[in-house]
Amino acid sequence: AKGKGQTQARVNISAALVEDIINLEETNEDMQAVIEALKEDFSRNLSVRTSPGALDHIILMTKDGKFPLNQLGQISQKSPQLLIVNMTSFPESTAAATKAIRESGMNLNPEVDGTIIRVPIPKVTREHRENLAKLAKQSTNKSKEALRKVRSKSVNQIKKFKNKVSEDTLWLLEKQIQQMADDATAEMDKLLAAKTKELLG
Repeated sequence: AKGKGQTQARVNISAALVEDIINLEETNEDMQAVIEALKEDFSRNLSVRTSPGALDHIILMTKDGKFPLNQLGQISQKSPQLLIVNMTSFPESTAAATKAIRESGMNLNPEVDGTIIRVPIPKVTREHRENLAKLAKQSTNKSKEALRKVRSKSVNQIKKFKNKVSEDTLWLLEKQIQQMADDATAEMDKLLAAKTKELLG
C-alpha cells in the first residue's frame, strides 16, 4: 500500500450527502458485526480457562428439539479440574447431554453418575495452547475474508452510480469504505494479538 509510514488524511463524508448512493451506517454496522462475531468466537471457543460457561453453548438433541445444555442442566464448577452438570430437572436428557459434551470438540470425557454428569477438565498442555492460537489466527483470517466481502459489496454498490455522480465523490466514498475496513482490520489484529497472548500465556 502506498503511503505506508505517513499518516493518510482521513476522509469523512457526511452520510446524509450520499444516502441515496449507499448507506454508510449500514456498511459500518456490517463490519462491526463481523468483529463482534469474532469476539464471540474467541470467548466461546478459544479459551484456556475452563469456566462453567464453557459448556453453556453445547447444544443437545432431545425428542423435544434442540436445547443449550445450560437450559436443561445446572452447570457448576467443583474444582479447576472438574465441572458438574446436574440433570435432575430433566433426567431423561442425561444421555443426550453426555453425548453432546463428548462430541463438543472440547476434548472432554464426561462420566455419568445417575443424573449427575462429571466433566473432568484436561490439563492444558503447551500443544493445546498452540493449537488454540492457530485456531484464533484461522478465525481472524475468516473474519477478514468476511470483512472484504462487506467492503466489496459496498464498493460495487457505489460503482453503480458512476454515471450519476462525480468521480471525486465516488473516489472519496471508496476511500471512506476502505478506511472503515482498515479500522475494522486493525481492531481484529488487536483482538488476535490479545487472544494469542492470553492463550500462549
